[in-house]
Amino acid sequence: MNYRMIAYLSGVIILIEATFMLLPALVALIYGEASGWCFLITILAAGAAGFLLTLLRPKKRDMYAREGFVITALAWIVISLIGAAPFTMSGQIPSYLDAVFEMVSGFTTTGSSVVPNVEVLDRCMNFWRCLSHWLGGMGILVFMLAIVNLGGGQSNHLLRAESPGPTVSKMVPNMRKSAAILYSIYVGMTLLQIMLLLLGGMPLFDSLCHSFATAGTGGFGVKAASIGYYDSYYLQGVIAVFMVLFGVNFNAYYFLLMRKWRNALHITEVRTYFGIIAVSTLLITANITGLLGSVYDALHHAFFAVSSIMTTTGFATVDFNQWPGLSRLILVMLMIVGACAGSTGGGVKVSRMVIVFKTAAFEVRKLLHPASVKVLTVDGKRVSRETIQGVQSYLVVYFAITVISILLVSLDGYDLVTTVTAVEATLNNIGPGLEMVGPAGNYSMFSPLSKIVLTMDMLLGRLELFPLLIMLMPSTWRKH
Repeated sequence: MNYRMIAYLSGVIILIEATFMLLPALVALIYGEASGWCFLITILAAGAAGFLLTLLRPKKRDMYAREGFVITALAWIVISLIGAAPFTMSGQIPSYLDAVFEMVSGFTTTGSSVVPNVEVLDRCMNFWRCLSHWLGGMGILVFMLAIVNLGGGQSNHLLRAESPGPTVSKMVPNMRKSAAILYSIYVGMTLLQIMLLLLGGMPLFDSLCHSFATAGTGGFGVKAASIGYYDSYYLQGVIAVFMVLFGVNFNAYYFLLMRKWRNALHITEVRTYFGIIAVSTLLITANITGLLGSVYDALHHAFFAVSSIMTTTGFATVDFNQWPGLSRLILVMLMIVGACAGSTGGGVKVSRMVIVFKTAAFEVRKLLHPASVKVLTVDGKRVSRETIQGVQSYLVVYFAITVISILLVSLDGYDLVTTVTAVEATLNNIGPGLEMVGPAGNYSMFSPLSKIVLTMDMLLGRLELFPLLIMLMPSTWRKH
């Protein structure tokens, strides 16, 4: 284990976070909010700690998969612990555990909140909540790789540990350039959404916060009624479309930029993703038309809800918890499926679902035709046995964590739907669930134990389970 490398990169990450915290401090200065001092104090303390850690420059820059998993898991825990400090110092979220829950929810782009009414928070606090979505969406380690040259192939382990999905491929041979391309696309799409929201009359502050939250598919907002506060189908439509766009595998955007139209249009995962959105929207529209009065209204709110849940963003225009059982069941299923691999969305990922169903069909054909020598392929490429086993292992661990989490959270004594959807909403990084944790509810009523369990679920979901589990294994830290 290269401990000095872990310490050095942790210091770099802390310095990056401290730098970004200057932005909410600036917001506090603009609006004359005294709580801005809490950010400045945190920046000074984090900056000093980060600087001291960067002095531990590793003599050997060797880094393997083990270090990559540990650095990734530690980084997400540390930035959440540091990012929570201003909330408690200012008294706006008095409980540090609640503040950590809120920040983990922010950085993991979950959007589950313990704040009953976000409108009572200072603007700088709300800005920091939404900015944490933007930082966590593409990944703070990806940002670090875009600006720091680690040399060799060291960065590959970090990118693979942090990026969502069963596989991560480089866009170009140099991993640092790949990270820079990802963030360039990410920044460009975010700026485009900000401009479109401004054109629709949304205030600049609200446009920034909602664009950060949409880009990271997070769901934190600045209004208690979420996007339903804005009585404009244009603004709601812009956010719905961008939620869908940020849930697409970013490799598709790279192909489009390189004018490789066929490569972009023939990605099975992306086509399946859009197909699921279309079918789900039509089914829910048919199911809620009588409730909302017109087909147009039903289609609009159905598309927004599907876009929000499928991409694990968590925004809401209406309280879908009040919809018929069929619509709610479809939304729960979408919670589990999630967005594409290589996007900012959470969930199991469409790519895994594609592999699972293709594997099942492949095994059935093999039973019918034992002498067949066909191989399993996706997008014309052979799917290796290692990839299939990796997907199967992920689903087994995912199911085990889900069951254990539900059992622990059920100790609070809330109804089954609240308990199950709270776990699913946090483990899949969605935000709202159903019943007490629906769009009109929050997570403040849970016990400290349940909040810790749900906080761990958010981290496990964002980091694809294994980095955090590997970091917690004692064998990981042994010398040999």
